[in-house]
Amino acid sequence: MDVALYFLSWALLAGGGFFCVVGAVGLLRMPDAFTRLHAASIIDTLGVGMIIAGLMVQSGLTLTTARLGIILVLVFFTSP
Repeated sequence: MDVALYFLSWALLAGGGFFCVVGAVGLLRMPDAFTRLHAASIIDTLGVGMIIAGLMVQSGLTLTTARLGIILVLVFFTSP
């Protein structure tokens, strides 16, 4: 069970890192402000969401998981 959680958390972290890199490239390559906002929303929702979810899986059922959940909810409400 620990190995499955380990691989799940690292898959979420790697996926989140991938989406952050793709969104950052989109911020550099997009021509106008509205399409750049779309690239920034990819970073917020997918990238940061997957990274925080991966950290929540790694931390287990602790107070840290609750804090990460609160941060995740705040990021989703404040993303563009």
